[in-house]
Amino acid sequence: MPTSRTAPRRILLGVVGAAAAITLTACGGVKTTSSGGGDGEYPTGNIEFSVGASAGGSTDLITRSLAKGIGKELGVSTPVLNKPGANGALNAKELQSAKADGYKIAVQNASLFTITPLTVSAAEATKIDSFDVISGISRDDYVMATSTQSGYKSIDDLKKAGKTIRYGTTGVGTGAQLASALTFKSAGVESTAVPFDGGAPNLTALLGNQVDVSTMQIGEAIENIKGGKLVPLAVFSQERIPFLPDVKTAKEQGYDVQVTQYRFLTAPKGTPENVKTKLLDAAKKTFATAEYKKFNEDNSLTPMEVSPQEVLTSLQNDSTTFKAQLDKFGINLAG
Repeated sequence: MPTSRTAPRRILLGVVGAAAAITLTACGGVKTTSSGGGDGEYPTGNIEFSVGASAGGSTDLITRSLAKGIGKELGVSTPVLNKPGANGALNAKELQSAKADGYKIAVQNASLFTITPLTVSAAEATKIDSFDVISGISRDDYVMATSTQSGYKSIDDLKKAGKTIRYGTTGVGTGAQLASALTFKSAGVESTAVPFDGGAPNLTALLGNQVDVSTMQIGEAIENIKGGKLVPLAVFSQERIPFLPDVKTAKEQGYDVQVTQYRFLTAPKGTPENVKTKLLDAAKKTFATAEYKKFNEDNSLTPMEVSPQEVLTSLQNDSTTFKAQLDKFGINLAG
């Protein structure tokens, strides 16, 4: 969500179009036929972006901004469809089964591959190997916040509350849940998780005093923090966040909890190299525009426009670290 210096977030409307069919030519190139007729090199039809979260949250807004830029660069419509559920797992499963032709792609969250697998069986876990990563996009840090009516100003205040703390998260198997659970366990605070399906309902519950505190991405909370409706208690980055420079990290308060959310553009496994190259080039051109840079700033996002291999390395390192932390404290995120 925007800082006080910016206008409110606006959801960018995608134009719903017909799907494109694709056939491989004998020479190995990619040739397509759109619903509008005519043959040519990719893309000639609409490119569908799916979002594994409800409208209004960070993943939705990032997807819409990126889709707008890529559509402009490639000269096609880029409709955005919301398919929320299970921290993005339902959308991922559908994408995994889609034709690998570049006409169905999605921005996905790191937590689906690093944290959610710690809450389900190996057979149920979504694996990054089922997708081709096109590019890293951005990082969104987490903040734990509370209502101004609570009187809490720090993690230690929660310790002194003398009651079980009800904390909202953006869902089971998310970074918001992990950061909260590790913090409360480290601090010795009795707590109960209240998971919601995404950032928007989580924020609504906190503003309505349905929970004592909530952890969410900074972009989802910052407008209400700067507007005086929410009090930030801690951020979970390695260092303080430029968007909230006065808020102490959990580590500064004595609790070594570092959890971030980051996102990357993906396509079904086996998408042709020349298709991935066109998508990557369009994404890079979008990242370089003044409009997209302003979008990142307005929504408190840190660019993480890295290579597919760097994304994969980050996912592997985080998976190892988070599992070790949960084992250390005996935490079961599944309940």
